Amino acid sequence: MSLGQNISRAILQWPVSGLVNHKSLPENPITELKLDPARPIVYALKTSSITDLMTLQQCCEDLGLPGPFTPLELGGQLLPRYVCLDRPPPLFGTRNKPLPFLQEFHQLLDLHKQDPELDIQVVPVTLFWGRAPGREGEEASGWNIISSLAPNRLKKALIVILKGRENLVRFSPSLSLRYMADKHGTDEAIAHKLARVARTHFSRQQLAATGPKLPNRNLLFKQLLESSVIQQAIEEEARREGISLEKAQKRAHGYMDEIASNFSFRLIRLGETFLGWLWNKLYRGLSVNGAEQVRQLAQEGHEIVYVPCHRSHMDYLLLSYVIYHQGMVPPHIAAGINLNFWPAGPIFRHGGAFFIRRTFKGNPLYSTVFREYLNLLFAKGYSVEFFTEGGRSRTGRLLPPKTGMLAMTLQAMMRGLDRPVTLVPVYLGYEHVMEVNTYHNELKGSRKEKESFLQVLGILRKLRNYGRGFVNFGEPLTLNGYLNEKVPEWKAHIGKEERPEWMAPTVNQLAELMMTRINDAAAVNGLTLSALALLAAERHALTRDELQAQLNTYLDLLKQVPYSPHSTIPDEDAKTLLDQAMELNKFEVSEDKLGQIISLDRYQAILLTYYRNNILHLFAMPSLVAALIERCEGISRSELVARCIDIYPLLRTELFLRYQEEELPELVDALLAELQRQQLVEARDGGYWVNPGNQTRLLLLAESIQETLQRYAIVLTRVLAQPRIEAEQLEADGLMMAERLGTLHGINAPEFFDQKLFSTLIHTLRSEGYLDTGCKPDLGRFQALADNIVPLLSNKIRRTIQAGNRL
Repeated sequence: MSLGQNISRAILQWPVSGLVNHKSLPENPITELKLDPARPIVYALKTSSITDLMTLQQCCEDLGLPGPFTPLELGGQLLPRYVCLDRPPPLFGTRNKPLPFLQEFHQLLDLHKQDPELDIQVVPVTLFWGRAPGREGEEASGWNIISSLAPNRLKKALIVILKGRENLVRFSPSLSLRYMADKHGTDEAIAHKLARVARTHFSRQQLAATGPKLPNRNLLFKQLLESSVIQQAIEEEARREGISLEKAQKRAHGYMDEIASNFSFRLIRLGETFLGWLWNKLYRGLSVNGAEQVRQLAQEGHEIVYVPCHRSHMDYLLLSYVIYHQGMVPPHIAAGINLNFWPAGPIFRHGGAFFIRRTFKGNPLYSTVFREYLNLLFAKGYSVEFFTEGGRSRTGRLLPPKTGMLAMTLQAMMRGLDRPVTLVPVYLGYEHVMEVNTYHNELKGSRKEKESFLQVLGILRKLRNYGRGFVNFGEPLTLNGYLNEKVPEWKAHIGKEERPEWMAPTVNQLAELMMTRINDAAAVNGLTLSALALLAAERHALTRDELQAQLNTYLDLLKQVPYSPHSTIPDEDAKTLLDQAMELNKFEVSEDKLGQIISLDRYQAILLTYYRNNILHLFAMPSLVAALIERCEGISRSELVARCIDIYPLLRTELFLRYQEEELPELVDALLAELQRQQLVEARDGGYWVNPGNQTRLLLLAESIQETLQRYAIVLTRVLAQPRIEAEQLEADGLMMAERLGTLHGINAPEFFDQKLFSTLIHTLRSEGYLDTGCKPDLGRFQALADNIVPLLSNKIRRTIQAGNRL
């Protein structure tokens, strides 16, 4: 470091430390970016700036990384640990001569030529001083992010004063100079190429962190009204309704005003502060996973479409907060028109929400305006978010997907977007959902409570510690690549008005795939595991030792036979997880001389089905295998596989499971090996048997799938007893029998009586060929499937179902 830099650093040390509050992304670069502390690290920055370097130095010290002011000793010489592409512009006159970037890079490459063991990691670092993108139609502010990337020294001083509390330090994946030297050589041409790549990288980093300029509503409305599609829709509205063009245009403008967001970056900044306080007030913390892959896609110029599950109204706030906190641009969010009430509506609108009616039917002008607005968002490069379930899940399971927004996304892409469109599934999980009591009342038949200001106040009055929140970004799906694979001819339809025949089935397949990928990213926690175990127990009660042992069983299954690389399993042990769950005060705890007994009363049991259902899909196949072994003593491996293959299509559709049929034999083998390792199952005499010493743990595992199998048995046996039954009657009879079972056997799970699940089951039986389109059954296949499922039920459940079918 030069004498001038030492003096500047000494002078600026106090003001910089007082003015700058930095945040680093990722939060742990060593782990998340797989940096090797044993190998030399050199930082690459866009512009030479002493305040940038001082901020980076402090950030590196906090993260356990070598700082930029620590020289690098290589080959007997001391080298700077950072390189910069540009100098800052001078206060007056023309730009100074360029920095010796090319010379420094060439020197580093040449060292690799001299030392074959050397491998320097070049880590690009971007420092953002504020992230406001500006607004369309306005002159760029002197203090926004655009002008702060390469300011002169005076402007940089003002930026630090005004924006120092908003500093973001973004570390990017490292580049191996050993790889570059071996692959491309060490001459100056490679250094020039690296410089070009670096400039592109920093430019993309800016766009990923700030996004395009925010829309100006008046200009946006003007653009929409001038579009030929909306002009035509206005003319048709005037003819159809017998009104003037002026009145039809005013109606279209009213729809735009109702629909369009009014994004405010100031609200985003205020919201970050408020929501940071709120999460600390509500939750013990937030767990975020998979954000780096999304940041990389945004940097590569992808149009990002977030597709989260929908648990709570809190989802809107949580996901936008996390996305911004992770260094990305908050999306425009499709929100139900029911949320457009004062004061939430204006706040949501300023936070990026655009409002959508429940139905477009009978209103072609509204439909056209909404579609054109969405198309314009995509065309301008704004990220978008929509909840494909269409509403909040009242049971904790994923709902069957609504395909409207997904279809409009695909249609917007077919209008010729010049960049890839990527869907990002997002799993949102909570250890407490604030509306869960309301959901229970609605499922019992109460009218849905209308959203209002008073409802918001009611929720705010109940603020307390609700455990942890979880945001897992799942495996992204790039639509361009998906269509190239599934519909190779799709590009021939770009720009054409007529909807291609492949559109509807492709949208349906995409919707199912996105729901599956949301479930793939499930977050497991102590409460969901405890709910799974207690609801499987007789009378919903276990000793603490039994419950803790069962949690260990679940954790080992998830670790040894992972459901998905995108799901997350807690690092804590079973004891710690149980302690955390008990802190949420959702269990009854009693104690005798032998120890603690943990139980659920009837009301608690109903509420906890919500949390169990969040992760039920993770244990569906382990539970089915356990049930087959427990009910069919000595079952062979081949029979076990065959029965799983027979039952699996029903489970896959209902629970959005990820496995393909051809993967099931390998999965069953892995589960059998793990059950034997845990000594729950014994293999002897060519079959599998319950280990009597650990029978309780296996029975609890097997019980989790029982209510699902009972619903299947109700429908299968009803068709066998009455083969000519119509689909609607079958659905009604199934629901009636489920209610009867619930009354007689104490089944309280709300989804057990959910008509949608019976409808889904009948649809699956049709698609799998058990029923034809007219509900005529293939009795042979029905009987075979019933023979596989009914024996897995308890005798008392079977008798109740049989008695009901005789009525």
